[in-house]
Amino acid sequence: MKQQGVHPEDAEGTSDAASRPDGPDSPGETPDEARDEAREEVHVDEVEGDEPLLPARVHRPSDLMRLLVGVLAVIVLLGIAAFAHGTTSGLEQDINKGTGQAPDLLIKIAGLASSIAILLVPVAFAIERLIKRDGLRIADGVLAAVLAHGVTLATDLWVAKAAPDSIQEALTQPSPGDIHALTDPVHGYLAPVIAYMTAVGMSRRPRWRAVLWIVLLLDAFSMLVTGYTTPFSIILTVLIGWTVAYGTLYAVGSPNVRPTGRTLMAGLRHVGFHPVSAAREEAPDTSETGDRGRRYFVTLEDGPPLDVTVVDREQQAQGFFYRAWRNLTLRGFATRSSLQSLRQALEQEALLAYAAIAAGANAPKLIATSELGPDAVMLVYEHTGGHTLDSLADEEITDELLRDTWDQVRALQSRRIAHRRLVGDAILVDRSGTVILTDLRVGEIAAGDLLLRMDISQLLVTLGLRVGGERAVASAVSVLGPDAVADCLPMLQPIALSRSTRATLRRLARERAQREREAVLEASRQAKEARLEAGQEAEPVSEKAGKKAVRAQARAEKRAIDEAVEEAREEDLLTQIRHEVLRIRPQAPVEPARLERVRPRTLISFIAGAIGAYFLLTQLTHIEFGPLIANAEWGWVAAAVLFSALSYVAAAMSLLGFVPERVPFLRTVAAQVAGSFVKIVAPAAVGGVALNTRFLQRSGVRPGLAVASVGASQLFGLGCHILMLLSFGYLTGTEKTPSLSPSRTVIAGLLTVAVLVLVVTSVPFLRKFVSTRVRSLFAGVVPRMLDVLQRPQKLVTGIGGMLLLTFCFVMCLDASIRAFGTDSTSISIASVAVVFLAGNALGSAAPTPGGVGAVEATLTVGLIAVGLPKEVAAPAVLLFRLLTLWLPVLPGWLAFNQLTRKGAL
Repeated sequence: MKQQGVHPEDAEGTSDAASRPDGPDSPGETPDEARDEAREEVHVDEVEGDEPLLPARVHRPSDLMRLLVGVLAVIVLLGIAAFAHGTTSGLEQDINKGTGQAPDLLIKIAGLASSIAILLVPVAFAIERLIKRDGLRIADGVLAAVLAHGVTLATDLWVAKAAPDSIQEALTQPSPGDIHALTDPVHGYLAPVIAYMTAVGMSRRPRWRAVLWIVLLLDAFSMLVTGYTTPFSIILTVLIGWTVAYGTLYAVGSPNVRPTGRTLMAGLRHVGFHPVSAAREEAPDTSETGDRGRRYFVTLEDGPPLDVTVVDREQQAQGFFYRAWRNLTLRGFATRSSLQSLRQALEQEALLAYAAIAAGANAPKLIATSELGPDAVMLVYEHTGGHTLDSLADEEITDELLRDTWDQVRALQSRRIAHRRLVGDAILVDRSGTVILTDLRVGEIAAGDLLLRMDISQLLVTLGLRVGGERAVASAVSVLGPDAVADCLPMLQPIALSRSTRATLRRLARERAQREREAVLEASRQAKEARLEAGQEAEPVSEKAGKKAVRAQARAEKRAIDEAVEEAREEDLLTQIRHEVLRIRPQAPVEPARLERVRPRTLISFIAGAIGAYFLLTQLTHIEFGPLIANAEWGWVAAAVLFSALSYVAAAMSLLGFVPERVPFLRTVAAQVAGSFVKIVAPAAVGGVALNTRFLQRSGVRPGLAVASVGASQLFGLGCHILMLLSFGYLTGTEKTPSLSPSRTVIAGLLTVAVLVLVVTSVPFLRKFVSTRVRSLFAGVVPRMLDVLQRPQKLVTGIGGMLLLTFCFVMCLDASIRAFGTDSTSISIASVAVVFLAGNALGSAAPTPGGVGAVEATLTVGLIAVGLPKEVAAPAVLLFRLLTLWLPVLPGWLAFNQLTRKGAL
């Protein structure tokens, strides 16, 4: 067991009983008397191992969440005040009517008491905190109060000068003392008090919390009855104070109250133990163990040693955002609650510990629990000892050990207990070889079948990483049976595994890919050397025979590379486990279960799409479509439809121009039409590439060559796109001037590109990232382009297809403009081309499907910038996107299904 050094606070006050004159060996004292005296007079607070220095302040995720909730609540409150004017007025009238009958004496007493208490309570709490030497909290409270006062002043100014009338009426009313004046929208003295009391932590102490609520209720009652405020004003005041307090705490950090080793020793004595020393265990270096608590090995004066786990608020908050994201994106079994109190964490771990032992599984025996102040708890276990599965050597992991591990899992599952974290450091092997399951705090009782199957799949992968898929499956089948193991196959997917296991699988995947690349490079090098040797030994032959020999050598080199790829290809662990299970149970279900509720890409697409839709709606609300459509030139609409249809033929040409192999042209056109459907469900720069690569592979092109062909097409298309953008931009800048000076837009674009290049080359991380991506791109693309250069007809087809594709889209946009505006003739084709190329580039970079939102915004703003009226630009862009994005979805879906049924996709 590794140990760390001594924490400075734990080193203070330590003593050695043997160094006292009247120690246990003093004459005239029995050992029992000496031990009792030592317990009464001196506590041995020795903590072996140097605990890491604790930061003075920590930034709690819970404070950030409360800040966001407070901001959202303020927005909702203002929205209700703005849009529910009748309801707010009725509420104010009901309150005034109900409180108008209150006795004047009661009103005066409540007002006087609240006025005095609102000043005395904060001062009294500050004195109490200063006596206990907790001045940092007072400083936090004062800072929060100052900020809250500033926010109230800004809110008052906004309500008085710029807020809508409905909000002003909801937050203010005529002042009783002066009917020409209005009451304050936010109470400038109450919000700072609320912020102060929240920031100093008064709400976490029951007595002070009760006093706080009494003061607030008295003040609200007296203000409402006397007519100096409104209900919405009071609620807004409370929300501002609460929100500012938590924002301050998260910004500056909260004082760290994590318990030290000395606190632990005192807590153990409080529950009846007599500790001598404690050694801090070194936590495993994984991203999932941060919230498991600090662990100590504690020796006692009498009795066996103990294993103690200390959990505080800061450790519990670690991994908060990861757990929150998992709970949001996965279905209702992802992780434990993101916001869990210390009491809940203590009760959950204790319950799981008792339940696991009752089920017959080997688990650490919990013998005591206790709080270590208001911000930490401890759990005391009997000492187990031993080594984790991760620390065992490969030869120590025997088949008997594997079966014993599965026996423990079977015992848990017999009582419907899910462990939820069966990774290597949660499986402990003691000195006698017995397997003990630890880290039960994230488990779950009365678990459903899904969680139990996820435990099996997780343990299969954990054991497979150490002993291989074959032994892992064989040991599981010998204990659980083939049916139980086969049922876990739908759970055998990365999203269902633990965070550390997924990281390990990704690392192994990178290592496999590296080995495959090295094998391919070595095979290519050997083939080139063999070709050179054959060329040196060959006698001079005719030109025709020489060409045949070159082609034969090229084919031989390709065969050698393909054989090297096949030999170097390795199955990943999940595939190995699936194959082993299917060998035992061929009828086992293999389709992965749908575990994700929402994917990150879907969420980003939804947000970006909503922003784009909002932008379009704001533009379209100012346009009268009735007269616009009645006066539309339908001939230009038909021309736009024709150019849109012709773009799919051009897209097929631009792809096939970089594929030396023979691929059916009409089927390629159908694949481009199917891409119209794929663009709706994936970003434009991703969906088309994946579909074309898949199509080429199904058409007989080898996977590596298919990727290289699509990459060559994309790379060449990017170069053409940039050259055309610069050329048309240059023409746009010179078409209305007698000189040939370039436009300022082109100059600004070139300067921007230059600055980006300088930034990328000067930052090591960015330089390495870009160089790695470019090197991997050119590794496969350049040889493919060399193959294409040997076929001039293919090169002409590819370049002509790219130029034709751009021409079709530019003409479609131009026809859309001419369909709605007679003034569109003043807009040149060069200007339209610049706008389209800029919008298309941004749409390809946008993470939304089809560039929704980004393309519409760019095209509309660009057309307006080149002189087109907004009343024409918005419907023209809408028609263009309708013809190139939305209307092709149905034929794209039909083409996608048809090609899928034929095995072309």
